[in-house]
Amino acid sequence: MINSIRIFLRKQWFDPGWVGIFVNPFWIARRRLWQAMEHNAHELSGKLLDVGCGTKPYQSLFKVDEYIGLEYDTPHCRRLGVAEYFYEGNNFPFEDATFDSILCNQVLEHVFNPDEFLTEIHRVMRSSGKLLLTVPFVWDEHEQPHDYARYSSFGLAHLFKKNGFEIIKHYKLSADFSVLAQLLNAYIYKVLPVNNTTVKIRIHQLTYIFIMAPVTIIGVGLSKILPKNSDLYLDQTVLVRKVSND
Repeated sequence: MINSIRIFLRKQWFDPGWVGIFVNPFWIARRRLWQAMEHNAHELSGKLLDVGCGTKPYQSLFKVDEYIGLEYDTPHCRRLGVAEYFYEGNNFPFEDATFDSILCNQVLEHVFNPDEFLTEIHRVMRSSGKLLLTVPFVWDEHEQPHDYARYSSFGLAHLFKKNGFEIIKHYKLSADFSVLAQLLNAYIYKVLPVNNTTVKIRIHQLTYIFIMAPVTIIGVGLSKILPKNSDLYLDQTVLVRKVSND
């Protein structure tokens, strides 16, 4: 029973349904990211590398021949036991032209050397291989101190073109009123007590239900009727293709 609850809650964290509104303070961001992955999953095929795979929350969406996870080599990532390969932040442990497709979800902001990072992605991709990447734009600092950058749509486009990729799709997530609702919930989440005592866990649960959930519902509702704003958004999704150096 307890294990089933944990599985359900984990699903609501990355693939939140309507019930997730009451248990996931980042429902808006996570819902839009899942939809972006779901919408573009068919673009990736063959042998796929998930760079910064974490727990591989999106693996079920990709119908590929082989799905391989790569993570930064830390004790935490080793303990997770999910990634098949690890690296030290520089060279990927693969030969040239090993993968048909690459997935990189909410990782680039944690990369201090983006040109070197994208050069490695370019190197291990086969000719005309595709990369699907998401990255935050308006978001709080997280996973400190390893949070190094935020990219505008123009900066991200320049970065890809500079490193040998052509853009197929490039669009913004939550470019509407919902961005404000999600930022408000992110603020509330950050100021809640952090110790995992029973009382503080109950405070979190009640806050999710009676404060954050209404904020989410109102934010999503108003986003349907208020004007869009393409200059203020939570995340970007980019699908690019490798351009040969030949």
